[in-house]
Amino acid sequence: MRTLRVEVWSDIACPWCYVGKRRLEAAVARLPASDRVEVVWRAFELDPTAPRTVPEEPYAERLARKYGCSTAEAQAMVDRMTSVAAGDGLPFRFDLVHPGNTFDAHRLLHLALERGLQDAVKERFLRAYLTEGAAIGDPSVLAPLAVEAGLGEEEVRRVLASDAYAGSVRGDEEEARRFGIHAVPFFVLGGRYGLSGAQPVEVLHEALARALAEAPEPLVAEGAVCGPDGCG
Repeated sequence: MRTLRVEVWSDIACPWCYVGKRRLEAAVARLPASDRVEVVWRAFELDPTAPRTVPEEPYAERLARKYGCSTAEAQAMVDRMTSVAAGDGLPFRFDLVHPGNTFDAHRLLHLALERGLQDAVKERFLRAYLTEGAAIGDPSVLAPLAVEAGLGEEEVRRVLASDAYAGSVRGDEEEARRFGIHAVPFFVLGGRYGLSGAQPVEVLHEALARALAEAPEPLVAEGAVCGPDGCG
């Protein structure tokens, strides 16, 4: 039977990407042929220029600077994201978030893809960043998280000490540019259907069912995303 490959461009530093992951999982679980869906996580850096670690600053203040709005308005955005995430079972803690460069995290996700552990590593990184306050750009923080998710410690440290999988990450980002992806999460189903944003479970389920059935009509939908200028 044909397998449906679902490629998802996302970033660890993207709240809507975690919501989108949870909703995708729920949508796949509703399919009678859920075992025919293969999910692959592709790299997208919201801020490729970010240092590995960023000085501590209230999340709302950082968001206000990105959007050019007041801190109160930014806090309202944070509260909304927190509320939406809670509805999907995700206890976001923006008061603990420690931003940083996610390039090394994406390199480890490519290692995890080769080892059949990509989803577990992706989940661990997202949870660590968005609910536990882990400094995801710090290799000394990334390594134990990756090992906890199932990767071998020596292999993880070897990758972090080299430029392994850097080309794979850049390849994902170049493909995103070809697709015109400028905000995430972005779902590509079977190479034919595109959905932007953290879609409702029902929309994702319908899209998956249509893609599995090889429906001829193109499907494009938009939802909440994170981009270089912030999340909205």
